[in-house]
Amino acid sequence: MKHTFVDLFSGCGGLSEGFYKNNFKALTHVELDSFSCDTIKNRLKFYGYKESEISVLNRDITDSDIIDQINFEIKQSTVDVLVGGPPCQSYSSLGKAKDKFGMRNDPRNKLFESYDKILKHLKPKIFVFENVMGLLSAKIGNRKTFDVIKEKLGANYNLTEKNENMVLNACHYGVPQIRKRVILIGIRKDISYHIDKLIKNIVKTHYSPDTPPSQTNGRAKYVTVRDAILDLSYLMPGDGDEKRFHKVKKWNDYLANIRSKSEKYIYNHVARTHNSLDRKRYREMSKNNWTFVELLSHLPELNHEKKRVFNNSYVVQSWEKPARTIIAHLYKDGNQFIHPNFKLERTLTAREAARLQSFPDNFVFAGSRTQQYKQIGNAVPPLMADKIAQSIKKALSEI
Repeated sequence: MKHTFVDLFSGCGGLSEGFYKNNFKALTHVELDSFSCDTIKNRLKFYGYKESEISVLNRDITDSDIIDQINFEIKQSTVDVLVGGPPCQSYSSLGKAKDKFGMRNDPRNKLFESYDKILKHLKPKIFVFENVMGLLSAKIGNRKTFDVIKEKLGANYNLTEKNENMVLNACHYGVPQIRKRVILIGIRKDISYHIDKLIKNIVKTHYSPDTPPSQTNGRAKYVTVRDAILDLSYLMPGDGDEKRFHKVKKWNDYLANIRSKSEKYIYNHVARTHNSLDRKRYREMSKNNWTFVELLSHLPELNHEKKRVFNNSYVVQSWEKPARTIIAHLYKDGNQFIHPNFKLERTLTAREAARLQSFPDNFVFAGSRTQQYKQIGNAVPPLMADKIAQSIKKALSEI
């Protein structure tokens, strides 16, 4: 009997991917973005789901009849796990910086209440609630948002007592990216399985660049940008195809993890076009390993006409380190994700960003390039999701 799960705010299915991979049965997904829904439907077909078994609700989770809709989709099935992460822009540091009220009045702050309502209805054995680090400092009125969330979600579920146990860095699970996220996991109170045991079993396989040497024992070195994207074809701005032949000449452990040796194609590998000024900026910054401030001190003529351009507005990814956190803002300009090869004079393609998020190469994103970037930036890295799903599967088999 397969374990089952429901995914709320599923996006393109990065979190779901970890559960598909561990042979969980997807009962339904709820997602507002239609392009993400198309991506999930295609992925379910890839995993062998028949048309009649595919359930993706392209709905607003705050709809008054959402529970009836979910009931209709899952029929009489028992839900073992509920997963999901409400849209996080209102908790992000970027969002707070742009809003004079610190996003305190953003209606998205309340989306967790929809999650809570569905949790209380479905009563799964385990839930997973994912969000950005900004959630830990966000406030609703005078209370910390996270305290309110723990209080509500913890009414019928045992949670870990230490907040630090809820912070996972994707880099520790073989993802070539520094990406810290709040992962709140609960086990239903009538089940005698300790939550800290489940969390301990989300095994860290890699150390990060800032891991103290005393704590690296038994773990592999972090995966770098070089490991993740060096084999991809050298596109110039405006080049590329949605599907093209691709052969890996030099394999490494990471590539073997996300691509099978029998695969012949690469998808969503299309480079943006860039204006000549940006191309010069990218080239000089990559070539000299400069920050934007350093670029301007050497070549002031490459300044930006917009006054609000900061040092972190233009950033070159380093070959020898994991990437910085891939963000949904990538769909707007990509300037924070400049390719480390200076000869290319461009930002990352959707496939390069997907590689840095640990999506398998056979994972195809639906929609325009803009929609692909959005899906990738908002996703939970599948390799991290895989480790979470493994631990939950182990717990369910022991329960």
